[in-house]
Amino acid sequence: MPLLPYPLARHVLFGMDPEKAHELTLHSIARAQNTPLQWAWCSSRVSDPVTVAGIEFPNRVGLAAGLDKNALCIDGLGAMGFGFVEVGTVTPKGQPGNPKPRMFRLPQADALINRLGFNNDGLDAFLSNVKQARCRQPGTHSPMKLGLNIGKNATTDIAHAADDYLTCLDGVYPHADYVTINISSPNTQNLRSLQTDAALDALLDVLSQRRDVLASRHGKHIPLFVKIAPDLDEAQVASVAMTLKRYGCGANGQPNQAWGVIATNTTLDRTAVAGMPHAQETGGLSGRPVFEKSNQVIRQLRAALGKGFPIVGVGGILSGADAVTKIQCGADLVQIYTGLIYKGPGLVSESASSIKKSLRA
Repeated sequence: MPLLPYPLARHVLFGMDPEKAHELTLHSIARAQNTPLQWAWCSSRVSDPVTVAGIEFPNRVGLAAGLDKNALCIDGLGAMGFGFVEVGTVTPKGQPGNPKPRMFRLPQADALINRLGFNNDGLDAFLSNVKQARCRQPGTHSPMKLGLNIGKNATTDIAHAADDYLTCLDGVYPHADYVTINISSPNTQNLRSLQTDAALDALLDVLSQRRDVLASRHGKHIPLFVKIAPDLDEAQVASVAMTLKRYGCGANGQPNQAWGVIATNTTLDRTAVAGMPHAQETGGLSGRPVFEKSNQVIRQLRAALGKGFPIVGVGGILSGADAVTKIQCGADLVQIYTGLIYKGPGLVSESASSIKKSLRA
């Protein structure tokens, strides 16, 4: 159990500018991970193994990308009891992201708005940090799995976006248990256009071909997950599902475990927070307001993709019951981010325990 009561830490952190609090938290975790100070937040990992996309996860609860963009805190975050941790989004070249301020709290709604814009130190620094993580050292045999999330630079024209994804895939492939293709952040201009029919098909095609080359080169075949937005309408979700099936299912129609989907990213919809302070700030809204929007996408994906196609559910999980609901909607695994900020590390074990109990009831 964590030694530091999270309500106390939250009181201090919520008195600070959101991005400064974020940076202070990551810096503290990075400095204290793999030391006795880690007991301030660490928790035992709930054992509830499940195999998804050919990977055996120690439990179904993961950390969503975006919290640790530069892969500085893999060990420290893993110590919270996650079954898997996803870091990034990383781009080929480092970039500062959008002008500050660019992160806002909406406590009335257990929500955040961010327009960070893929701020990160670039692929080389990212890989250096991943390779230094203790859980990734040879002979460690850590059960926790690692996802590496990749994107495109803001200065790269959308017509050449695939080049950035290929560069990142080449770099992260040897070090990942799975790779996430982020095409749904609302904070990089035109990025979400990659979710449309022809663009998505073209991107998945080149990534599939490169993955085959990398699999042969490195002697392992890792799954690729596509992260989509919650703002797609039913026809758009159906189109995404059709494209995913084309690459992620064999001739017999059964999932080949080579592709999966993460549903969902942040939303541009402000209906649930209308009138609240900061509600009209541009950027992606996360937390409780996106819960049902992501659930709707998950339900539709599961109906369209069928049983066995890997789906990760993310968006608005603030309790164990919320995590269970995501599974009931059709997700195989879940991820949390904003809930961790509002509820603290205890949400990890609460969610994993609740899922385990619900599946064995």
